[in-house]
Amino acid sequence: MLHVQESTPMPAKFADPKSHAVPLHLVAEDQLDAWLSGQAAPVSKWVEANNFTGALGQALVVPAIDGAAQMAIAGYGNETSRQRGRFHLAGAAAKLPKGTYRLKTNLPATTLANETLGWLLSSYRFDRYKTSPPMKAELIAPDGVNADLLTTIADGEMLTRDLINTPASDMGPPDLEQAARDLAKTHGADINVITGEELLTQNLPMIHAVGRAANRAPRLIDMRWGKTGKKVTLVGKGVCFDTGGLNLKPAASMGLMKKDMGGAATVLGLAHMIMASGMKIQLRVLIPAVENSVSSNSFRPQDILTSRKGLTVEINNTDAEGRLVLADALALADEEKPDQIISMATLTGAARVAVGPDLAPYFSDSQTFVSTLESTAETHADPVWRMPFHTPYEAMIEPGVADLDNAPSGGFAGCITAALFLRRFVTDSPYAHFDIYGWQPTAAPARPKGGVGQANRAIFSAIETLFHQ
Repeated sequence: MLHVQESTPMPAKFADPKSHAVPLHLVAEDQLDAWLSGQAAPVSKWVEANNFTGALGQALVVPAIDGAAQMAIAGYGNETSRQRGRFHLAGAAAKLPKGTYRLKTNLPATTLANETLGWLLSSYRFDRYKTSPPMKAELIAPDGVNADLLTTIADGEMLTRDLINTPASDMGPPDLEQAARDLAKTHGADINVITGEELLTQNLPMIHAVGRAANRAPRLIDMRWGKTGKKVTLVGKGVCFDTGGLNLKPAASMGLMKKDMGGAATVLGLAHMIMASGMKIQLRVLIPAVENSVSSNSFRPQDILTSRKGLTVEINNTDAEGRLVLADALALADEEKPDQIISMATLTGAARVAVGPDLAPYFSDSQTFVSTLESTAETHADPVWRMPFHTPYEAMIEPGVADLDNAPSGGFAGCITAALFLRRFVTDSPYAHFDIYGWQPTAAPARPKGGVGQANRAIFSAIETLFHQ
């Protein structure tokens, strides 16, 4: 188990264990009768009078004779209802009145940790522009959970949510850079940023091409942390707003484009988890931060760009810009031959059509990485779904007039062809790519509508398992 180092305080926290606490019993539907049989008659009558059945999301406070809270009960549903979601305790926690609670349950350790994390995540509020009332109920960390590690994970997720939720007016490339610098300062990491025309002199031409039309200059953020251990490089797509470029998006498609830096936000949150936990690895974070804007110097359809790797790319849609900026960053990452490269990006609408908003599709040719990730994803209630690097589709990304096509015609297998495109730029290192959505379209327990991290907890645990020494 990892030891958590001290870091700058962030929002997630447990209640003081010395506080007066109300016992909170977690009771499933099929356990309610047995639980009630062990309670005093007034408790049973109160539960019955308030129609408490143990259904998911139910919460009930049982008063004592003096009116103070004697105990509270949270419904835990049944096996079928629990399979339809996650963070079930969080649904009840949001309904509890103000107070400090101590959980009473016999949940297995892994399930208990996930439910406890869900409670922490329920306290998230995005209040930069509008004050929101804080969560009323506080939880004392249950016995048997690693409280420091859970708060570290929650803090990383909250960082990701804040970055995604912030509109592009306040989260352009310079602001994303500042967020990375703040994180680096917190953890004593080194950071270097290549900006504007320097991208050309440093051979990062596609990052420059995509971002040159914006008033806020494009840049590559390069953060390093850790001096010993295996080398793991995270690459996050940082398109702070995507108009579609000259292939301008329609309004309906442009509405959520503040989240097109969701890959960058997620790797920064993941980086916080890794650094705050003191994981023994050498971590590198690369973020190409750009805005895909429309101007007289925008890159054009049918332009041919030369990448850092030397591969030429025909531009058949300027709205397929994320893979271009990632390509240069991946080529740079690959030159160091790390033990693992992981890219995260809100890359394709095809991925959403394939698996919807809740699953994080990913690509990897390493069975060791796949089996570890699948295991950690299940353990941490952080669902992922493997997609294929289907080599026969390679021909679809070869246009004939250049080495690669950034937007193959036909519309088939869009997330696969995008992943194959990215794989062309990683030739010397193990590689995994995550095509995430980064957005919760409707509120769910522990996940309000808005920005959300995906696969970060699963990746964090997989990195610990595979590379932590």
